[in-house]
Amino acid sequence: MSFRQDRRSVVTGIGVVAPSGASTEVFWKTTREGISVLDRVTREGCEHLPLRVAGEVRGFDPMALIEERYLVQTDRFTHFAMAAADLALDDARLGRADYDGSPFAVGVVTAAGSGGGEFGQRELQRLWGQGSRYVGPYQSIAWFYAASTGQISIRGGFKGPCGVVASDEAGGLDALAHAAGAIGRGTDAVVVGAAEAPLAPYSVVCQLGYEDLSTCDDPARAYRPFTAEACGFVPAEGGAMLVVEEEQSARRRGARIRAKLAGHAATFTGASRWEESREGLAQAIRGALREAHCAPEEIDVVFADALGVPAADRAEALAIADALGAYGPRVPVTAPKSGIGRAYCGAPVLDTAAAVLAMEHGVIPPTPNVFDVCHDLNVVTGAARPAELRTALVLSRGLMGSNAALVLRGATDTTT
Repeated sequence: MSFRQDRRSVVTGIGVVAPSGASTEVFWKTTREGISVLDRVTREGCEHLPLRVAGEVRGFDPMALIEERYLVQTDRFTHFAMAAADLALDDARLGRADYDGSPFAVGVVTAAGSGGGEFGQRELQRLWGQGSRYVGPYQSIAWFYAASTGQISIRGGFKGPCGVVASDEAGGLDALAHAAGAIGRGTDAVVVGAAEAPLAPYSVVCQLGYEDLSTCDDPARAYRPFTAEACGFVPAEGGAMLVVEEEQSARRRGARIRAKLAGHAATFTGASRWEESREGLAQAIRGALREAHCAPEEIDVVFADALGVPAADRAEALAIADALGAYGPRVPVTAPKSGIGRAYCGAPVLDTAAAVLAMEHGVIPPTPNVFDVCHDLNVVTGAARPAELRTALVLSRGLMGSNAALVLRGATDTTT
């Protein structure tokens, strides 16, 4: 999807609900300090399942954040998305007074990989245990992939272009590209991102079919990408929502420009074909760089996909080298998700939020639980690394075969 250079897309708001905290400030503090919050699974009904470690969002009270009329018709994944959207809108200072006169100028795009598993499981149990009369009327919409997009748009009064990317993990970056496309076609602002809630018992059972899922019971060793001990990934709840606006429109209303969406590209190489993902991911990187008019040596940091599977990690390291050439082994690489888990579609949006914050603060966050890197990569480990960051590359791959790359420019960068 091409980014129109005459209508540039900029990030003006960030909202995060993650295992490390239900606020952008707490998320960034733990990310910067390299704190791992991975722990034993405590969700009711999961005690007997082989998944032992995950990134749970704890202390999140949706009743304190979301009106009752929305809570009763939505799943946990939509609660996360609505709460994160509120935080992003507050951060962007985009209120009803800014768009009441033109609600069609604001759209919503989310990505989702699994939908509302917790709500769906509860209603199906009522169906089989008590009968059809006990199934709630919202079962028809709460599980649906598009539920978060619909509820955020209804709740906020947004009537602009809306959509959902029903995809694997890389869909989180693809949603940002869809938002940029909408802005290129005339929309002023898009509330965009992804949040997932994959830790209900039914959802966990479905994930147990993934060979790449880590079943290690030690939180410090369960998710260690790019190491000889890599044994798979750890799933997580949560995600992030961003406010993306047309640059001139944002400047006219006095918004703070936090970063620019400069380029995106996506490819497909097939489910779990990790060796083939090398070529697909490298092609996505080249496409994103080309769209951003960005030379490989301009990339100051890479936020890696970091699946934690030896074959996938090797393919990613080689893809970075293929796309960035001689600069590939030298560019700093980080994967903060090793401290919170992979929130599926929410994971690359959380990485995007972390990349924006890293550029603002001039520091590359470390990769938690990772010390003995066994690939030819300059992985930041142990402690954060101060650096002047003007351009960041965010990578994502999905278990079903999607690959995506996103180039971000800092707010003060004048290259694009």
